[in-house]
Amino acid sequence: MLNKIRKFFGPKKLSEGNKIVLNCEKLETRVALLENGSLEEYNVERTDDTNIVGSIFKGVVRNIEPGLKAMFVDIGIEKNAFLHFWDAIPEALDSGLEEIQRGGGGGGKKKKQKRIQAKDIPDLYPVGSEVLVQVTKGPIGTKGPRITTNISLAGRYMVLMPRNDQFGISRKIEDPKERARLRKLMEKLTVPENMGIILRTVSMGQKYRYFVRDLSILIDQWRDIEEVAKNEKAPVCAFREPDLIERTVRDFLTEEIDEVLCDNETAAERMKDLAGIISRRSRNRITHFQSPTPIFDKLGIQRQIDDAFYRQVWLPSGGYLVIDETEALIAIDVNTGRAKNQDKMILQTNIEAAIEVARQLRLRNIGGLIVVDFIDMKSRRDQQQVYKAMKERLKRDRAKTQILPISQLGLMEMTRQRLSESLSVTHNEPCTHCQGRGMVKSATSMSVELQRRISGIFAKHGQLHELIIVVHPDVMERLRTKDSELLVELERRHNARLTFRSDPSFYREQVVFADARSGKEISD
Repeated sequence: MLNKIRKFFGPKKLSEGNKIVLNCEKLETRVALLENGSLEEYNVERTDDTNIVGSIFKGVVRNIEPGLKAMFVDIGIEKNAFLHFWDAIPEALDSGLEEIQRGGGGGGKKKKQKRIQAKDIPDLYPVGSEVLVQVTKGPIGTKGPRITTNISLAGRYMVLMPRNDQFGISRKIEDPKERARLRKLMEKLTVPENMGIILRTVSMGQKYRYFVRDLSILIDQWRDIEEVAKNEKAPVCAFREPDLIERTVRDFLTEEIDEVLCDNETAAERMKDLAGIISRRSRNRITHFQSPTPIFDKLGIQRQIDDAFYRQVWLPSGGYLVIDETEALIAIDVNTGRAKNQDKMILQTNIEAAIEVARQLRLRNIGGLIVVDFIDMKSRRDQQQVYKAMKERLKRDRAKTQILPISQLGLMEMTRQRLSESLSVTHNEPCTHCQGRGMVKSATSMSVELQRRISGIFAKHGQLHELIIVVHPDVMERLRTKDSELLVELERRHNARLTFRSDPSFYREQVVFADARSGKEISD
């Protein structure tokens, strides 16, 4: 009985509740967001990587492409940044926010300004002109970063828009009473003329003094940026987005987080200092985690990270997902697996798949166009349930998403904002054997190709009569057991001698040809 009482009142298991876990090493810092033990988000920042998303640069317009309706701006990095004309127009709040008409402290009646259109942009920013821009998407593949002139500075509770005098509240705050309260607080804030603010979701339930402090910090930050932009010669970085530790405190340490665990004492103290500016309660939730076992192994995070690189993801009901990532789109196939082929089980599997797909998108940092092929459902009502489950789960995603109902073909189309490379691209590189195809040629295919290449070599090198061919053992076995007669015929046809050798260090598609007399390699 005493043991049961101790168990009930004792410390909770490490897997319970919502946690942020940080692993700080020499070469990289890793941050994991756990929800009841399940890995929902994972971010890595390496010491030799430079994350420029959110950073602000004073750049120079290098060339304008009217056909693309875009210009290329030199911001001081290897590739010129891409600035679409629409991203150079002062814009209203995006669809994720509700615009607030603000009176009182807004500085009186606004003058009606002439509306700037895309055709005006080349005149506003001619080649050689300087422009202050913010990176919205980092370099991906062969493409340079994407930038905008609509600059925003993210704080703990709000986002300051120093060049946009509109005000808004995140639509994710749905309670009408809370929205009304936040509107009143927003009216009281002293925001400089021609600037605007957006109250973030985390502002829900917070006191007025937190907003005042947040606004003051952001305005000071903007003044520093203006000073750099005024005095430094372009291209120059006017503001660098904070590192992963500081971004974690700013963006993830919300009221929903029960605990923050960090395995580095210095990093933990730094986080406490940053969180202490926000609130004492936030500071108290941060703990230096000490254990001889690596923290990600201790909490079962490493295993979940490893699973994120697999093409196949299993579901509780026995079904599974197959995730294929291409440059143009992400294809996700839902399969029944061990589940019985009944309508009820199909619906359950599809709902589980919708929930898991939303999780995998966040975990793998997948973006762009996504197509999910669900198991066919006859009932439109069942399709709506799956659609609602996906929409509900995507509310947790900080990236912007758009989703369409399941089509008649059983496909769900959606887009997810892509700010940087996906987890698989940042951690992996194309296989040197298969060049990223994920498949290698069969031994039979290699035998056919090999005979064709041998004929080509003899045709190209007329004086060659003895050829050494080094191949993978699998190919050698095929040649020895099934194609030996064909090789003898090949020797007769070219009046030559073929000598085959196997090398276990070769990959299957690797072949080396050499002149038997000189020993020199021959290209075919």
